[in-house]
Amino acid sequence: FLNHNFIVLLTFSNGVHPQEFKGWTHEKAIERLPFFEDYVIPLSQHIGAPAKSLVRKGQKVSRGELIAEPTAYLSVAYHSPVDGFVTAIELAEHPGGKMVPSIKIKADRFSAQRMSKKAINWKSLSKKEFSQQLQQSGMVGLGGAAFPSHVKFAVPDDKKCDYLIINGCECEPFLTADHRVMAEYPEEVMKGIEILHHFLKPKKTYIGIEANKADAINKLTQAAKQYPALAVEIVTLEVKYPQGAEKMLISAILKKEVPSGTIPLDGGYLVSNVGTVAAVAEYFESAKPLIERVVTISGSNIKRPANLLVPIGTSLKQVLEACGGFKSSASGESTRILLGGPMMGMAQKSLDVPIVKGTSGILALSPAEVRNFDTYKCIRCGRCLDACPMFLNPSTLGLLAKKGMYEEMLEENLLDCMECASCSYVCPSGIPLVQSFRVAKAINRERKVA
Repeated sequence: FLNHNFIVLLTFSNGVHPQEFKGWTHEKAIERLPFFEDYVIPLSQHIGAPAKSLVRKGQKVSRGELIAEPTAYLSVAYHSPVDGFVTAIELAEHPGGKMVPSIKIKADRFSAQRMSKKAINWKSLSKKEFSQQLQQSGMVGLGGAAFPSHVKFAVPDDKKCDYLIINGCECEPFLTADHRVMAEYPEEVMKGIEILHHFLKPKKTYIGIEANKADAINKLTQAAKQYPALAVEIVTLEVKYPQGAEKMLISAILKKEVPSGTIPLDGGYLVSNVGTVAAVAEYFESAKPLIERVVTISGSNIKRPANLLVPIGTSLKQVLEACGGFKSSASGESTRILLGGPMMGMAQKSLDVPIVKGTSGILALSPAEVRNFDTYKCIRCGRCLDACPMFLNPSTLGLLAKKGMYEEMLEENLLDCMECASCSYVCPSGIPLVQSFRVAKAINRERKVA
């Protein structure tokens, strides 16, 4: 008999295993997207209050210059992605589907679009000054939720960060932006962790990475050796969705549960996306605010899949054209455009909307990749219960939503749903469960305000 050594991969309970579709871009090195002529900067790209414009029409702006200031604690600043001129401050279409106040900028065609670098002495900052710097940098979570980073990393006096967990899972199909950041910029990731260590002082730090990213695991393992004082542990996780959700990461790595109605920090856990950590390092090392981000462009109907470094405010049309456009000639009819991944991403009706801070990917999907079929009655198969990582009963919630019993859904722990869409993915009846949950949450919020 042969002896085999088996590696036990950590994970959480339930979840689903969608096809990965990462082969198109997981080995594609990050490229810088060329600068275009027009940019649109929505003043609401994050959770919280929108920013207030500081510029006027016709004003000349420089790349990285402050153009909008935060209006509340849960708000961040915005900066010009290019050297250019403000052409308008008006309502413009947002990827979320609404018209929001936006700053329109026309790039200076004669500018080299370069920024001077100036390191910020972060070791001399107090916790309050560190938080202020992050807010003025425009930093938000780059994993998709776009939660302001200065709030995320501001640990109240009555709480503490015992465990810092860096999310390198990128469990959504197609997306490989975080994978490439880890593989190409492991030093920046470790520098970002060092900065966070200085202010958060966690007892232990983990980087959770799914097993399908072996090169990233190896690169970060080597980079971590250069920071022995941090004692960072690289944890290899099972490839499963939604492995990257913060509560799932905590469950997988620490075997701890975040109780209903609480946040991870209540238990001493703080989870941050790996791209955000690398961006924090870049800001303090060069004083460059969040004016660009890595975006995966993929899908079977795009001619040249890629991972691009894209200035915030670039239109989807320009990004897609830089990747060769659509394979199909009748692109408007046969292509479904999603921002983000296929599980939690948002379908787009226009290519004129801009890339925003929370845009992790652009997917051009063909009809064969889009699940369209008729909806049937629930057959009580229980697949949604087995899939739900939060141990909810999506079937019951769906029936209540169908009857408009939205307040009763709260009693079934609707607010614990993180809208991962695992239930919708496995439903053989094609019931749009997660969509009905989003509607129910919105209606309950409106009733609460009223």
